[in-house]
Amino acid sequence: MMSFSLIWVSSSLFMIFCGLWSFISYHKHLLNSLLSLEFMVLGVFWLLSLQFTSIGSEVYFSLFFLTLAACEGALGLSLLIFVVRSHGNDRFMSFNLLEC
Repeated sequence: MMSFSLIWVSSSLFMIFCGLWSFISYHKHLLNSLLSLEFMVLGVFWLLSLQFTSIGSEVYFSLFFLTLAACEGALGLSLLIFVVRSHGNDRFMSFNLLEC
């Protein structure tokens, strides 16, 4: 039973590090950055839910974390839509153009 939980924890840590690696590597577009941040949040949620189910008492904190992650995703998507409407694309190189 211990090795099975170790596999789950290591896979959630692998998700977090893969999201961090993709955030560092593919940072040309805003959408790629937002997707890698969301992947990291899902890895953290999986790790938290595994830890809280092993304790057996706090399920509400993981639901609260999932609610905040959904709000973060909605905020990132609205920011992406605003940037595409104002600049025409989502490339980070075009964000330094000054517009009035």
